[in-house]
Amino acid sequence: MNKSNRLQLPLGDLRRALPLLAVLLVLLAGWLGWSGVQQWRDATLTDGVERARDQAVISVEAAFAAQTRQLSERLAAEPVQAALAAGDTSAAAVALQQGWSGPERIDIFPSTLDAAYADPAAFGFSKLALLEAGMHEKGAVARVVEDDGQPRLGLAAAVPQGVVYVRLPLANLTHGFDEVSLPGSGYLALRQGSYNVRERGSKALADGAEVLAHAVGRTGLRVAAAVPGGGSGLFGLGALPSLIGAGLLAALAVLALLIARGGLGLPRLKAGTQAEGDADEPTLGQALQREPLPAAPGRSANKSNEATEEQGVPAERKQVEVDPGIFRAYDIRGIIGQTLDVDVAELIGQAIGSVMHEEDLTDIVVGRDGRLSGPDLIGGLIEGLRKAGRNVIDIGMAPTPVAYFAAYHLRTGSSVAVTGSHNPPDYNGFKIVVGGQTLSGDAITDLYGRIRDNRLHTANARGDLQQRDVAADYIQRIADDVQLDRPLKVVVDAGNGVAGDIAPQLLEAIGAEVIPLYCDVDGTFPNHHPDPSEPHNLEDLIQTVKRFDADIGLAFDGDADRLGVVTREGEIIFPDRLLMLFAADVLERNPGALIIYDVKCTGKLQGWVLRHGGTPMMWKTGHSLIKAKMRETGAELAGEMSGHFFFQERWYGFDDGLYSAARLLEILAARPETPSEVLATLPDGISTPEIKVPMENGTPHALVERFVQSAQFEGARISNIDGLRADWDDGWGLLRASNTTPILVLRFEADNEAALARVKETFRSQLLALEPGLAVTF
Repeated sequence: MNKSNRLQLPLGDLRRALPLLAVLLVLLAGWLGWSGVQQWRDATLTDGVERARDQAVISVEAAFAAQTRQLSERLAAEPVQAALAAGDTSAAAVALQQGWSGPERIDIFPSTLDAAYADPAAFGFSKLALLEAGMHEKGAVARVVEDDGQPRLGLAAAVPQGVVYVRLPLANLTHGFDEVSLPGSGYLALRQGSYNVRERGSKALADGAEVLAHAVGRTGLRVAAAVPGGGSGLFGLGALPSLIGAGLLAALAVLALLIARGGLGLPRLKAGTQAEGDADEPTLGQALQREPLPAAPGRSANKSNEATEEQGVPAERKQVEVDPGIFRAYDIRGIIGQTLDVDVAELIGQAIGSVMHEEDLTDIVVGRDGRLSGPDLIGGLIEGLRKAGRNVIDIGMAPTPVAYFAAYHLRTGSSVAVTGSHNPPDYNGFKIVVGGQTLSGDAITDLYGRIRDNRLHTANARGDLQQRDVAADYIQRIADDVQLDRPLKVVVDAGNGVAGDIAPQLLEAIGAEVIPLYCDVDGTFPNHHPDPSEPHNLEDLIQTVKRFDADIGLAFDGDADRLGVVTREGEIIFPDRLLMLFAADVLERNPGALIIYDVKCTGKLQGWVLRHGGTPMMWKTGHSLIKAKMRETGAELAGEMSGHFFFQERWYGFDDGLYSAARLLEILAARPETPSEVLATLPDGISTPEIKVPMENGTPHALVERFVQSAQFEGARISNIDGLRADWDDGWGLLRASNTTPILVLRFEADNEAALARVKETFRSQLLALEPGLAVTF
């Protein structure tokens, strides 16, 4: 290289630049120092709130135990026992009251609870559930109940003539909670289910308080806690590294000022080492003026797509054909290479980003299942989201419920799971949450409309991208809340779906012994289809459970948001019966809670929920529709016949097969009976699995509409909330149109074979009268 082409920054220019550098270093040092101090304060606040939470847990648990112990002791007293032995319940209630200043009232109800069940709404679902628990539990039990329109502490215990009920002021339980010292900007809540028994501190933090929640023993209560979100430090540094960095930068600033003022000298060239012609060489700025740097390869010096977008002018978009048929009722789903590819994924990402832009939402979590097309589609999705200016957190390969969890854990409120769920390997799709709302129906079709009409937001600056692994946080969150009372041997069949990576780790973390089956993630699904709602997909699981003499077998679908269960004897426990078990457990802690189930569930659910002190509601099929109804009604629990379970109590209300499995094992391990014996006690009838009838001509929805208008079902109660369901006293039948595939879905249940045959024939004859060419299989 010629001397005339060399660039050199003279020492004088460098010395003149040092004061500006010192100022920048001081500013950065101040920023880092402020970040470190703030994080230190946040950590101190968090420690204080956690200490307050732990003290509150101890206090409430002690009060709970004291009240139940007092009832048990007073029931054992001689005057009370004498009155009960004589069958005089009024005298027994008076004897209980004597010398006990706490109770507001004491009643003894007959074991039939006829008066309560005659009008459970007026009596109080929560009181009814407490009395049922008191009759079936050993010793006294306690719950927070609503009595005379106010929250009270209720006690109940079995007596020979029925069950005694004691109503106490709520302060008998909450006095210690109210006295705990809480830092000023923190938040504490004593919760029973989703009901806040007591709240203290900043209520604006209530929604995020479950992250730091601790259970109050086995009382069904928990103390939730929260602190203001401080966020991560500058450059991701913690408190101590930030403070150390601030000190180093401040030292460098001082050094720069000393050099600039001549206090320290810069190294100089020895005499005679500079060539005679070097004195005329240009400075860096002069050289750039004479000879600009060349443009980067592949870009025009005057125009490029990226430069255009950065100036806020959308670049011309290449034409991409988007099939409107992939935009379904609950999600987006298509076939790779036919209706879905990287370009389509990018447009979908930009459409989602446009919705977020309008709702002033900036951050979103994305994850994918184990399908072979996942990496390409997630890349296109991320590109579209970033083009719309959204900041993306990529959690990599993860089950759909882990993506939902990450939206809460990372406080984005939005997520997209790239998944084909239980569909064949060449399918894939998108399950979308924006601002806490699962997109469905019109919100899904609106995404297509934005793409079709080119109503896509292009930001002035692309959004950020970062990678996070939240699997360990997900497992820890569940394991902190759920631990088995005794170990259970469990076979886990992931069907080569994405649950294979995390399900064994999670269940072992809560205390189970896990035998993995098809837990290596393989997007071709070489062993069987990952759909636990189809009985033939559970055959290998049944055999493996028997071979290893396991307590139970669990199966997950392709993205792990659904759960299937088989017993040691090989019986398939349909999800509507599992929902009964979950409902009874939730209602013990949440008397009167609303339990939602879809139209495909057993007719025995309504009575079961009522008997356990809950409020039943039947609703439309579809995970996004169920979640929307839960949000609207405040339901604690919901379930679908397909295997989706939604826990609001102790969880976040989204469908999660993995968490549901943990809750199931928790219930089974707490019982002295074997899991098979526990599950056998659930009411059962003679039922069919889902019957799917494909339609060659026409649309399923049009046929169902005709069926609703013309069918006659004498003596049946008809529900049209989703297709047509007809309920008789001895059985029921359902016809509805699938919202994801062109099929009719039917299900039947009855008390005996004769009734089942009658219900099936009633539906079959009227359906074939409308569509004689249908290939019915029932």
